[in-house]
Amino acid sequence: MTYRKHHKGAALLLSMIILAILSAWAVSITSITDTNVQLAENQRKANRARASAESGLDVLRFWLNQVSMPSTTAASAKFSNLATFLRNNLTDNITYDDSSLITIPDVILDSTAGQTFSAKIIADNPSDAKILQVDVTGTYRTITRTIRVNYDFGPSQYPIFDYGVATRGPLHLAGNIELGGVNVAVESSVYIESDVTEETLSIIGNSQIDGDCFFANPNPDVHLQGGQASIGGERGEEAIANHVHTAVDPVEFPPPNPDYFEHYVVNTLDPSTYTTETTFENIRIPPNTNPSFAGGVTLKGITFIETPNVVTFTGNANITGIIVGNGDLNDNSGTNRIIFLGTVDSLSVSELPDEFGELKTETGTFLMAPGFSVSFGGNFETINGVIAANGIEFFGEAGGTINGSVINYSDTTMNLTGNSDLYFNAATTEVPAGFDYEIILKYLPEYYCEVTPDL
Repeated sequence: MTYRKHHKGAALLLSMIILAILSAWAVSITSITDTNVQLAENQRKANRARASAESGLDVLRFWLNQVSMPSTTAASAKFSNLATFLRNNLTDNITYDDSSLITIPDVILDSTAGQTFSAKIIADNPSDAKILQVDVTGTYRTITRTIRVNYDFGPSQYPIFDYGVATRGPLHLAGNIELGGVNVAVESSVYIESDVTEETLSIIGNSQIDGDCFFANPNPDVHLQGGQASIGGERGEEAIANHVHTAVDPVEFPPPNPDYFEHYVVNTLDPSTYTTETTFENIRIPPNTNPSFAGGVTLKGITFIETPNVVTFTGNANITGIIVGNGDLNDNSGTNRIIFLGTVDSLSVSELPDEFGELKTETGTFLMAPGFSVSFGGNFETINGVIAANGIEFFGEAGGTINGSVINYSDTTMNLTGNSDLYFNAATTEVPAGFDYEIILKYLPEYYCEVTPDL
């Protein structure tokens, strides 16, 4: 007979142990679940706060992108003008600290959800704000997140400077003319604003435009005559079909401001003695002087021509500076003229000696002469800057490289004849000196980051 010893209560004890383990595990799972739920809720709130900050940034970008001020705005007034603009357009509760701080209080995004944003705009320099640090804080209930970006004050850009030639009148090329780009063909593209419907663009002989042609006119007359007449490297119907663009959005012609340069002028040309001199620095040519400069003349700095005047360079002209004609932008009569019959050697104002001071920074412009017609009859190696006038022609052997654009404000025809090969080099993205522009705010996305809320 087998004898078994029984341990009373063992099953109960084992059950209790298992139950305790399962209970502990259940409590642990519940705790972990609660923690995860809380973390998810915190993350949701943080995301809502960040979304509020992003929304606030979008609101500010909308308004800051509309900020514009005249180029004549004093450096010390830019920041206060910005504060006034935001107070008038975004909220009148803005506070402005003259030292460098604009504070935008809570702006409601969603009142039911408790979402708002606020912001601080901090200038790097109170007397001449150039870089702005913009901190936008989004709030969702008690959670906040702050996004930081930068803006800078800078000039608005004129698309017209992207063209080799821009003219308000028709454009005619006849002879052996090439308009080419130094780096790429697009640098020699042409913009024509004229509403003339007969020979808006005429290319005759062995003439060509390497870039494309753009017309504000929906029905321009493009006339190509001659075996080599081409646009964009193609001839005939292919050139017109592939490289002529009509009814394009009008391009703004930048207002020239000759008076901008007048404060640099310290000398006046003496009509009785100028024929015996060969070098002139920062000179004014008084009305009705009508000088004719012989070959070998050297001009340094600003040559400021008052109206009426006809100024002629009969031979070589060495120019390290800017020629300025102070005429009427609406005068297309050709009464006032600047004529280059010989070679032009041009250097940028940056090459002037140090005693010319701030003038050395006024780069990008070679000739600005509203109300003057301008003629080039001699060649040049390089013209260092934009040529802008009311009536422009190149004839004979005129040609070379132009570091900038040729801008014709006149609605009369711009003529290029003879062997006038022009090669355009888009040398800079800055607005050339002397052209009025608007000061705007430019968003700098590379500085975008999230920071610890400190508002």
